[in-house]
Amino acid sequence: MEAILEKTTKSDQKIAKALRAKVTEAAIKVAKSDTDTVALKIDGYKPSLDIPKSAIRLFFTILNNMADGNSIALLLSDSNTDISTQQAADLLGVSRPHVVSLLEKREIPFFKVGTHRRIHLKDLIAYDKKVKKNRADKLDFLASQAQELNLGY
Repeated sequence: MEAILEKTTKSDQKIAKALRAKVTEAAIKVAKSDTDTVALKIDGYKPSLDIPKSAIRLFFTILNNMADGNSIALLLSDSNTDISTQQAADLLGVSRPHVVSLLEKREIPFFKVGTHRRIHLKDLIAYDKKVKKNRADKLDFLASQAQELNLGY
């Protein structure tokens, strides 16, 4: 697993902040698009590049984080990458004991190397996506209930 770390400079932050409204508008347009690719036009390069939607969404996420002054870390790995419980905890933003608890409850698949637990990165990513989707669904439900009950927000 390779990591790319970039500290956001004040100059980059200023540029990203200035672009935020346009990035938000473009992100909405990309999300509504029915195609799997997005055409990217670069000054000085004649043909546009057709790139996957997921790549452009990642690009928008990076710009939004830069606008907030956050540093960027990308983890590059193949589908067979295994990580430790501490690395999993760092990626999920939780404690290592919590990750161990999730493993013992079989919410995330794992295997042991000697006495050490290891997690396939793809399994951790699948778990994270499932949790985020579940959270979004529940928040949508609560928001629709608040609207139906006319709670004023």
